[in-house]
Amino acid sequence: MIDPFGRAVSYLRVSVTDRCDFRCVYCMSEDMNFLPKQDLLTLEELDRLCGVFIDKGVKKLRITGGEPLVRRDIMRLFRSLSTRLGGPLEELTLTTNGSQLAKFAPELADCGIKRINVSLDTLDPVKFKAITRWGDLDKVLGGISVAQKAGIAIKINAVALKGVNDGEVEEMIRWAHGNGMDMTFIEVMPMGDIEPDRFDQYWPLSQLRGQLLSTFTLDEIDYQTGGPARYVRVKETGGRVGFITPLTHNFCESCNRVRITCTGTLYMCLGQDDAADLRGPLRASQDNKVISEAIDRAILRKPKGHDFMIERDGSRPAVARHMSVTGG
Repeated sequence: MIDPFGRAVSYLRVSVTDRCDFRCVYCMSEDMNFLPKQDLLTLEELDRLCGVFIDKGVKKLRITGGEPLVRRDIMRLFRSLSTRLGGPLEELTLTTNGSQLAKFAPELADCGIKRINVSLDTLDPVKFKAITRWGDLDKVLGGISVAQKAGIAIKINAVALKGVNDGEVEEMIRWAHGNGMDMTFIEVMPMGDIEPDRFDQYWPLSQLRGQLLSTFTLDEIDYQTGGPARYVRVKETGGRVGFITPLTHNFCESCNRVRITCTGTLYMCLGQDDAADLRGPLRASQDNKVISEAIDRAILRKPKGHDFMIERDGSRPAVARHMSVTGG
């Protein structure tokens, strides 16, 4: 799959649910209205759709949400998709808030999942409760431990939040690296209406990186995971730190990703509203060629880049849909 700008699409992110057991302040409103269950693709439909993408050249598949591990019987999908590993599919992984890892990590490892991303923005239990509204830090840390014992490598993703976790990023790096985990920081993304003003939340990673330089030596390295992060190695800890900067320095020129929502909507760009319905052709025919042709038409509309920006007046998000709807 080649887009109009010559970029090969080889990375698919699939949201299996818009539901989550947290209500993170930068992601959701506290009183979210979730999609009716009948609007969601079944696990079998998700499996079939992923199979079409894999046959068309997707090599990396990431399962997301919402929180993917709250989807009922989700391991049936992982077990089915895992049969593609060792063939055209090179990696099957997921992004999770860690709340369900203690329950599912051993089975995920049995499915061939080698590494996962865990979203964790603070090590302070009080701040964690404030950020997630509903979360339990000890449960997440316990889940991470179970996953590591199962042989799964963990990367910690933290959203940089001004006035919230800006005083503990050095501590988080030391903790992550001390426990054998990479650490990635992400800028707040302007998606969906939420109660706080995103301009008040927004902490540019250029400033975060400058703060780190007062404590650490950051050496540029040529390291890629297939995603948008740019990595450095921290000389003092020996570990890696990544920076995902959709606002201060977008990563669109090398974008190899598309996203499918849990309703079968294909978004060619996280920061644009243009989308293609794949649920219709998926349910209209058992012929995968119909789906493949719909995907081809959509890839030809993949834009050069997104339009993300944080408005000082907080007037409106760049796109109306919440991150939990699009899929991580």
